[in-house]
Amino acid sequence: MLLMADLYNYRQALDEAAFAAHLVEEDTRTIWFEHEDIQAADEPYLLPLLGETFTSWRKDTDEQGMSANGFFVLTDLTGNVIGSAGTLGMDRLSEALAIAKRAASVATKTAGTTEDEQGMVAVPILTRSDRRPFCVLVYVTEHIASQQADTVAQLSAMHFRTCFYRRFEQLFIKDLLLYQKRTDKEASRRDALFLAAKRLYDQFDVSSVLSEMLSSLEQLYPESVAQLYLSQDHVNGDPRVKPLVFKNAAHDLVAKSFLEGKLVTELDRDGTKRLAVPMTGKQSAYGVLCLTVNATRWDDADLPAFLLLADTAGSAFENAKLYEQSNLLINELRLINELTKRLNQSLKLKEIFKFASSELLNVFKADYCCVLQLNKEKNQFVVTASNIPVMANEHFSPEYGFCGIVYRTKEPLIISDYWHTRVVSSKLMDNTGARSLIATPIMVDSEVVGVIMVAHKSANYFSYDNYKLLQVMSTHIGLAITNASLHAEVRRMVITDNLTGLHARHYLNEQIQSRQRKDPLGALILVDIDHFKQINDTYGHQVGDQILVHVSNIIRNSIRQGDIAARWGGEELAVYLPGIRSDQAYRIAERIRTHVEAETQPVVTVSCGVSEWTFENEKISVESLFYRADMALYEAKNNGRNRIYIGQAN
Repeated sequence: MLLMADLYNYRQALDEAAFAAHLVEEDTRTIWFEHEDIQAADEPYLLPLLGETFTSWRKDTDEQGMSANGFFVLTDLTGNVIGSAGTLGMDRLSEALAIAKRAASVATKTAGTTEDEQGMVAVPILTRSDRRPFCVLVYVTEHIASQQADTVAQLSAMHFRTCFYRRFEQLFIKDLLLYQKRTDKEASRRDALFLAAKRLYDQFDVSSVLSEMLSSLEQLYPESVAQLYLSQDHVNGDPRVKPLVFKNAAHDLVAKSFLEGKLVTELDRDGTKRLAVPMTGKQSAYGVLCLTVNATRWDDADLPAFLLLADTAGSAFENAKLYEQSNLLINELRLINELTKRLNQSLKLKEIFKFASSELLNVFKADYCCVLQLNKEKNQFVVTASNIPVMANEHFSPEYGFCGIVYRTKEPLIISDYWHTRVVSSKLMDNTGARSLIATPIMVDSEVVGVIMVAHKSANYFSYDNYKLLQVMSTHIGLAITNASLHAEVRRMVITDNLTGLHARHYLNEQIQSRQRKDPLGALILVDIDHFKQINDTYGHQVGDQILVHVSNIIRNSIRQGDIAARWGGEELAVYLPGIRSDQAYRIAERIRTHVEAETQPVVTVSCGVSEWTFENEKISVESLFYRADMALYEAKNNGRNRIYIGQAN
């Protein structure tokens, strides 16, 4: 049984091998083009091919010595001589050619071998598919018998026919290889275009789309120079991206392409070819893509790829612009929502101003922003929020600068280049070196209550859309400022602690923050009444309040007029000493501690924590100053109370 199975498998393997060999045979016949032949369309190229074949055949014939005993002539179907070979005297050459033409004519009509009485044989060369003559080979001889001459002519014709079809197949294969090369090139270009289109559509930023498009052009056409002329307002750092200017549309290649909406080409005298095609989306044309290349290196087959890339870039640019505009609208809505939320949370007026200033900087991508509020009592504008330190808390007359223009006209304004159109003097523009400005009034009940100014260092930076957007935003900011002013007014009414008469904690924080922007150094003392809860529990809260007031008076009498004392919380008090180092602050704290212990009744003591800051510190902030003082106070209380410790900087 095993033997029968093995024989069966062996037989099956033989069958499969035979079938595979058959396929190979079929493939081989296909590869060698056995069924391919010359067609009517090949006739214009037939004569050169016959001439090349005859030259090759003649070389083989000379090597075999077949032309030593005769003369060969190749003619076309009309009798024109294509080539000749062999030995024949000059006196017989013209006669032989004349006889060959006549014999060729006869052989063409009969499509068979023709013999002449003067030792000449004419053999028509037939196609291999339909046996149709396409040329005639004539053999002339005087040295061999007629029957032998016929045999030589027949064999030579067969040899020539073989040489011809070998040449024909070589040309056919050459054309196939050329076609394959072009096909591979097109496939490679399609792949490159697909990847370029994918990268373009993956971008959501306008600048990224433009950079990606120009990079793709450099990859597709490495020996060219690509430039993009935009009709849109867009700031781009790439020198290849330029504004589209209509100076002479009739002779300007770029302007003509944009206006006509089609491809425009021109050839310069130096052999440079320029192509300009509109970069168009679904809504409109956004610019013109211009390619400069050496005319000798340009192939018109590359044109469809160039046009397709321009269309793809136009769509990608349009999508990025729409995305950019939607983001702008979203930012506007987000700002309004944030302002409303801040207002409902009853935030401080200064925080509202700072928030509005930071949001305006983000929305407009600006360098500087100032929000000014009109103080009606003093009749002056006050800078309430700004990212420019020197402008903090600055005061201006309602007649001064751009805020004065906005105040008088109650209209927004836009300045494209302050350096070239200095309408008025502006401290904001002069101190920062800014050139572009948009400003708008903050209106409440048809009255100007403030001015918003947004500036940038570059000229012609702000667009008309920016100008209109700032107007819309100022309306919402005005509402926020109006309501926040009520909170600010209440906060000013409670700037001091009702019990101690000292400043409130938030005022102390603001003052320290302000001083840190102006002063080179300062110190902070935190004062805590020891065992204050025990005083309240023993003597009652009324006595505890009296002790708190008494200690506050001692602190007030122990500091300078410019120093700031505040109730930090509960029984904790704080003193900020501008321009004072920690060693001097320690002496002042010691004075307070001594007086409290000597003058209070019932007797209480205090523990103090001292910290300082200087402009040399890596981190200057109110929080870090309080943190170091609080840690020092904690150490003083843990080490027995009624003592002073100085906090060390990290």
